This record gives sequence, structure tokens and C-alpha cells, in this order.
Amino acid sequence: MFENLLYAVDNGVCRITLNRPQVYNALSPGLIRDITAAITAAGSDETVRVVVLTGMGEKAFCSGADLKEGFANAQTAGGMALGESLRTGYNPMILAMRSLPKPIIGRVNGVAAGAGFSLALACDVIVCSNEAYFSQIFVNIGLMPDAGSTFFLPRLIGSQKAFELCSTGRRVYGPEAAEMGLVNRSVPVDALDSAIDELVAYYAAAPTLAIGAMKKVLNQSLYSDLAHQLDHEADNQDNLGHTNDVSEGIGSFLMKKSAKFKGR
Repeated sequence: MFENLLYAVDNGVCRITLNRPQVYNALSPGLIRDITAAITAAGSDETVRVVVLTGMGEKAFCSGADLKEGFANAQTAGGMALGESLRTGYNPMILAMRSLPKPIIGRVNGVAAGAGFSLALACDVIVCSNEAYFSQIFVNIGLMPDAGSTFFLPRLIGSQKAFELCSTGRRVYGPEAAEMGLVNRSVPVDALDSAIDELVAYYAAAPTLAIGAMKKVLNQSLYSDLAHQLDHEADNQDNLGHTNDVSEGIGSFLMKKSAKFKGR
């Protein structure tokens, strides 16, 4: 179905695995298109209730842009026209992830550098191994962060720490990333899959429409004000009030039993 990644759906769980381990899962134009298409497919599949995004192998989640393949078409007589590749490739990929009305769990199993760091930040929950590291490596080649990093980082860790990571490109390993709030959890490498499985089990049984509404309204809160947020909350609660999951949730609460949500 996809040339550059593995895509599988089972019991409500969609697993997307970047499959270019020979280049540490670097983002080629083809892989970027595949990620965007895979996220879109997961959104269209009513059986999917949670997405897990990871990289093939044990060394890399995603090492960033494929400089050989991705930058070749950006060469011009006066330098490199990089903005177009962002507008037509990276930006639609990140927007597709943030617009997906389902949770995306980033399973960071190794290096997440450059745009690979951005790809991780676009996930809703990030769990990494202690040995994994994050690096805004753009500065090492004379570029600035892109693919959403300048949006996500200051909101997660504050402007000063974001500037430090962006301007130095230093490596932030799992435990420090968890301490500064960059990721949700950092665990020993042999505990990574069990930590992911716990999250998957929760979200696969959660009220998916409510989770999607939360994600949308929390996204809007990043550039909104209180009055607009109150309206967004009211509008989305109106919509959710007509779902089967709300009937199940309220009925189960009153009967003092566990709710069995169906994601609709």
C-alpha cells in the first residue's frame, strides 16, 4: 500500500512505521507523501481509534530530512529554494497529523533529529526510550528549525529553552526530555513496547469522538482567547451530546459500572 512505510490496522489500532532504516528513516519526498497519505487513511477508517507512529529498527525514529534525495530538487542558480518543499510536503504532513481527530502516539525508539524532531512534536503523546535523543540539528547546516518546531517547542518548554535547543542543536536524551516536558515518558528500552501498549489499550477503548474534539479545541486554544474557547467548548459539547458514547458513559456512571465506549 505504501512504498516507504509499513501500515497496519488491527483491533482499532493503526501502526505507521517509517521504513527507511538504511538512512535512519530520513524524510524523503516519497516518505513525506506516504506519511500524509497514511494519516489521511487512518482518519477515513472508522475502525481506527488510535495511531502509533514509529521508526523501523532500533537506532532511529527519524533522522530528519534526506539531504541527498530531498534537497536535490531544491537547487537553483542562486542557491536553494527550500520554502517550496515545506509548503508542498512537510507542512501538509504536519497539518494532517494535527487535524486527525484521533490520538497519535509517538513511539520514539532512537534519534529524532531535525524534521524528525518536528515529526515527533506533532504527535499527541510521546514516549521514548532513555537511549533515544532529540536534536534540532538544523543549525549544523546553517538552517533554522521548520516543520512546526518553532510552533511546538516554545509552547512545550518555554521560549528560552526552545531557543537554546534550536540555536545549539545539542542532543537531549530521553530522561532530560521527560524532565523538561518535551515528552510524556522516557523508559528503559526494554520497557518501551509495554509502555506503548498501555497507552494503546487506553485510547483504543476511550470515547474517540470526545478525544478528537479535545484535540481540536486544545489546538485552537494555542492562538485563541477565553471568549472564543468558551464558544468552542459549548459547540463541541453540543455535538458530543448526541453521540452513543455519551449515552453509554452517563448510563454507566449512574449504574456504577465501567463504560464500554465504541468510538461513535
